[in-house]
Amino acid sequence: MVRGALGKVYKDGEEIIRQGKPGESMYVVQGGRVEVLQHSKKGREQHLAYLEAGDFFGEMAVFEKEVRSATVRAAGEARVLKVDKKTLLTRLREDPLLAVNLLKTMSHRIRELDREVSHHKKVRL
Repeated sequence: MVRGALGKVYKDGEEIIRQGKPGESMYVVQGGRVEVLQHSKKGREQHLAYLEAGDFFGEMAVFEKEVRSATVRAAGEARVLKVDKKTLLTRLREDPLLAVNLLKTMSHRIRELDREVSHHKKVRL
């Protein structure tokens, strides 16, 4: 990882955010890779995705006052930048294209989730 760069370096397996905990910041992966997973009520972990440099997570907490919907941890060493709500909203006002790109990514994630849910419904019939 680059020394002196912004962001925090997380070690392999280190949690960045935890499902069920409150949050008011989002995160941008600057280097390495992180794993997104959910914990079931029985304590099992379900892998959802890997995110790499340029990807972001935790954005729902910036726009909603809800707890985190997933846990994210480093998959190997990863550098991640924490962006608080005030900073994000300022940047969105300064650069509307950033808002468009954020919405595109969120829309894509919803569409993928919709496909997955539809697939599971068909399999159960």
